[in-house]
Amino acid sequence: MARGSAVAWAALGPLLWGCALGLQGGMLYPQESPSRECKELDGLWSFRADFSDNRRRGFEEQWYRRPLWESGPTVDMPVPSSFNDISQDWRLRHFVGWVWYEREVILPERWTQDLRTRVVLRIGSAHSYAIVRSVLLYTTPTTYIDDITVTTSVEQDSGLVNYQISVKGSNLFKLEVRLLDAENKVVANGTGTQGQLKVPGVSLWWPYLMHERPAYLYSLEVQLTAQTSLGPVSDFYTLPVGIRTVAVTKSQFLINGKPFYFHGVNKHEDADIRGKGFDWPLLVKDFNLLRWLGANAFRTSHYPYAEEVMQMCDRYGIVVIDECPGVGLALPQFFNNVSLHHHMQVMEEVVRRDKNHPAVVMWSVANEPASHLESAGYYLKMVIAHTKSLDPSRPVTFVSNSNYAADKGAPYVDVICLNSYYSWYHDYGHLELIQLQLATQFENWYKKYQKPIIQSEYGAETIAGFHQDPPLMFTEEYQKSLLEQYHLGLDQKRRKYVVGELIWNFADFMTEQSPTRVLGNKKGIFTRQRQPKSAAFLLRERYWKIANETRYPHSVAKSQCLENSLFT
Repeated sequence: MARGSAVAWAALGPLLWGCALGLQGGMLYPQESPSRECKELDGLWSFRADFSDNRRRGFEEQWYRRPLWESGPTVDMPVPSSFNDISQDWRLRHFVGWVWYEREVILPERWTQDLRTRVVLRIGSAHSYAIVRSVLLYTTPTTYIDDITVTTSVEQDSGLVNYQISVKGSNLFKLEVRLLDAENKVVANGTGTQGQLKVPGVSLWWPYLMHERPAYLYSLEVQLTAQTSLGPVSDFYTLPVGIRTVAVTKSQFLINGKPFYFHGVNKHEDADIRGKGFDWPLLVKDFNLLRWLGANAFRTSHYPYAEEVMQMCDRYGIVVIDECPGVGLALPQFFNNVSLHHHMQVMEEVVRRDKNHPAVVMWSVANEPASHLESAGYYLKMVIAHTKSLDPSRPVTFVSNSNYAADKGAPYVDVICLNSYYSWYHDYGHLELIQLQLATQFENWYKKYQKPIIQSEYGAETIAGFHQDPPLMFTEEYQKSLLEQYHLGLDQKRRKYVVGELIWNFADFMTEQSPTRVLGNKKGIFTRQRQPKSAAFLLRERYWKIANETRYPHSVAKSQCLENSLFT
């Protein structure tokens, strides 16, 4: 993903069905199966930025109607990556405008000769208008499994998997459904577009460090057979399924009926050179660091992350607060009907894509909106209600930095998420005030709203290698001391109604230039190169201590919510 806008086209032939990014319907992750093929288009693309004054020369001259090189000089650009971080051209470093990507693709004959084959161009994600990350072509039959929705619950020692399947291309078809355990043994069968599968002696999906056997996944295999005018068609799709429950009371966040405490991080999709481009080695490194840290959760600040990230969370048991790109809603004019309609549409897309991930336990509809405004109250009420209607199985929140008495959106959330930077953005250097300020913050919010609270952001800028004693701002000692004071304050409320803490940030990340940023945001406990600062070791000691206090013994836990549960 790049920090600007882009147009991508490829010579794909007349059988291309469309760009999956803009299609309505299901968002099943592309996978190889007996009926489906994938062709990665990642690699080097021809690239050209539109440096014209109005940034629209490419449209005016219709660059898309001929090879890109005929319109002017092009350069090689890797996909996925951020073009801003690749080039030595200073104009590209901070460029915001239209850029053009081009690559010619030759389709296999079997894709073009069989009229029962549907070919789709899929862009993994886009920022602003259409900025490429991973890109691939994939095929399905013309009658195909379009979407699968799974919800789970528990009755005594049995798991219940409710499924709903949509099919496109024909109304005459047959569906067979099988649920397999981790040893590939069939544990339940079903037929038709919807049904319920019962799993006796279920193995629940547990978060990392909460149980000695975390992240247990079943496989839901769906087989479609249909008769078309061109002959018989079949389609196959396999969906990982984690059986677990989520509930919220006035003071607890429950997973499988047990109190869960978020001890984790906020992240950004960002690293040297590749920028926001997806990278497998970086992803695995980050998850190894999360496990080393003893972190069991993170928030996708401030946008949905790559699907591969969510899949890793399912496999590793890392719990996710899934946040939409609702950031920067700071002015009254932003809370209008046009924005509201778009915001609802964005939440539809987020839920449609990530609804089947057991790791996703809560939706976040915004980060630090101006929730003290009257217009924001109605706006947030509508977005939250819409999100709940899309997915009644998960709680919904937004992340606030408003005053507790003025926040107009807090009455509508299930969990209060608070950002505060005591002794950083105000009361500079006064670490001795943090415990009192934090206690006052928690008590005021809980007294007014009677809902569990997560400290969703806190931290301090730290330049690795800077040291000073007594601690001064920007040194490793100051970051460590600030965290220690926050932890003392959190521990006063942790066993009462505070249900989580997420440090800002997992790693340093790049931002635009400003007098307040020294080569980006330096609040990470790891550097941008993923090397630990002193605070990382402090946080590791704390998180493992909390994990050892809250780990449950090996047994099939019954997911029964408390009678006073506010959310099921």
